[in-house]
Amino acid sequence: MIDLYTWTTPNGRKVSILLEELGVDYTSHPINIMEGDQNKAEFLDISPNNKIPAIVDRDNGLKLMESGAILTYLADKYGKFLARDGEQRFRTLEWLMWQMGGLGPMLGQAHHFCHFNPGKAEYAEERYAAEAKRLYGVLEQRLEGRDYIVDDYSIADMACWPWISRFEWQKIDLNDFPNVKAWYQRIAARPAVQAGYDVPKATTPIPMP
Repeated sequence: MIDLYTWTTPNGRKVSILLEELGVDYTSHPINIMEGDQNKAEFLDISPNNKIPAIVDRDNGLKLMESGAILTYLADKYGKFLARDGEQRFRTLEWLMWQMGGLGPMLGQAHHFCHFNPGKAEYAEERYAAEAKRLYGVLEQRLEGRDYIVDDYSIADMACWPWISRFEWQKIDLNDFPNVKAWYQRIAARPAVQAGYDVPKATTPIPMP
């Protein structure tokens, strides 16, 4: 049994989507980041950086924060969505690290300046909107001739997809990126993705272009 501490954000949805895809038993615990739940002592004991998501594996008592580490751990534990060895494993980790170090942080800044605070910092809006388009272009090129980022559906796709699901917040027209659009729709059609998107609670429907 996995205890998942999460909220309705792209980072949180990465892990709930993987758990749904794995079909394993888990319990979700809402951490309402709008009300400061992430700063409570009991959560900080699990996630010292006071960020969601985090997990506790009841099989061995392991507490783990950071979505990339959690995705890797769960994929290895259950033997799915990440190759055990060889180039495919490291290619998957390569694109997972791309998401962790680039796509997520930069799109998060686009959300902050372009969606939540428009008109307050013109330079920041232009900078992060341009970087969002550049990153979409990288993903567009990677998906040329591929259904998924590393050929087979993997944790790299699960890490990237929830961030792309906020394309409207990033002022992105998915029609400008046909490979990304097809990939996005392909993944959105998966029942486990639809279920994981609504953890820990249902909000709005999955945005569709």
